[in-house]
Amino acid sequence: MTDRAGTPAEPDPPAAEDGAPDAQEEPRRRRHWLRWTALGCSVVVLAAAGVGWWFYRKLDDNITTDTTAAAELERYEKERPPAGTTSARNILLIGSDTRAGEGNRKYGKDQGTQRSDTTILLHLAAGKASATAVSLPRDLMVTIPSCRKADGTRTREQFAQFNWAFEFGGTACTIRTVEKLTAIRIDHHMVIDFRGFKKMVDAVDGVEVCLKEPVDDRDAKLKLPAGRQTLHGEQALGFVRARKSIGNGSDTERMDRQQQFLGALVNKVQSNGVLLNPAKLYPVLDAATKAITTDPGLDSLRDLYDLARAMRAIPTDKVQFLTVPRRSYRYDANRDELVQPAASDLFRQLREDKPVLVTPESEKKKGGDGKPDGTETTGPSATPTFTGRNAAEGVCE
Repeated sequence: MTDRAGTPAEPDPPAAEDGAPDAQEEPRRRRHWLRWTALGCSVVVLAAAGVGWWFYRKLDDNITTDTTAAAELERYEKERPPAGTTSARNILLIGSDTRAGEGNRKYGKDQGTQRSDTTILLHLAAGKASATAVSLPRDLMVTIPSCRKADGTRTREQFAQFNWAFEFGGTACTIRTVEKLTAIRIDHHMVIDFRGFKKMVDAVDGVEVCLKEPVDDRDAKLKLPAGRQTLHGEQALGFVRARKSIGNGSDTERMDRQQQFLGALVNKVQSNGVLLNPAKLYPVLDAATKAITTDPGLDSLRDLYDLARAMRAIPTDKVQFLTVPRRSYRYDANRDELVQPAASDLFRQLREDKPVLVTPESEKKKGGDGKPDGTETTGPSATPTFTGRNAAEGVCE
């Protein structure tokens, strides 16, 4: 049969059997399924990106920026130590004893002033080789420069205990005092109050400590049995603040206890159980970003992440804690003064980004050199050694 004369007709397509799919229908269904799968994946990716961006913005917005201190320090730029020539960084960590703010009034009446309860100079060596945290006693007698007060008036330069600097002129006054004392340029600073500290400890599910004797300290709101135990927010704060009820009651021993606790905290945060677990990591980041007030150079989540990444790259046995060489002030046993030349040796090593070694009190040589701070040197080119500890040591060792 033909369509017209001389032209054979096209053969008719074979009829589909009953119940069999059309040969052209199957590819159409497959393309339809692929389009919907791609669309679904796109929605999931966009949703995840949106949630990730929301979390990032929330954490970033948590951080409080201290522009006042930056502006005040800029006025005194000519008198400040020069910036370092390496990638090493010096960060001043200040624990404020303010009673103002939510959750802080229980520690005493708010007098409208605050002093630095704890101050630590953290030196991050170039190349992420080490981190050295030096505690500066709050009762250390130092020269505090003339500082601008909150009401715009100025204080006079005076020789007084170190933690008055924070009361006189806040963070800027404290930084200038430290720089004059050490000749070390402070690159960044962080301030944390009682409430922020508690939240940080709670975010990592507590920190383990060991007590030789039970503690009952009404002032520090602390009551603990003897032995190994995990401390959470309120207990942890009492542990690092307690003074008269633990040990010999000295501020030096309190700083040693703070260093032990911070070492254990660093160990806990560096553990894979926190850093590699988003469910645990987010509460830590949320608590950390809410807890701090920092300079404009560290006031973003990216800046803090870079800092945390640098810290994580440092082995825990290279994260060191010590107290600046000190002894009782000759005119007042309730105050401290630097031990020289040990303190100057320490400041020079940090300033020049040279190694500092710390050894536990228990490992000091018998019949050593008799220096009250436990420093030892064996020659002009030897690396100074100080009594201290590192984050790899367990708090119960």
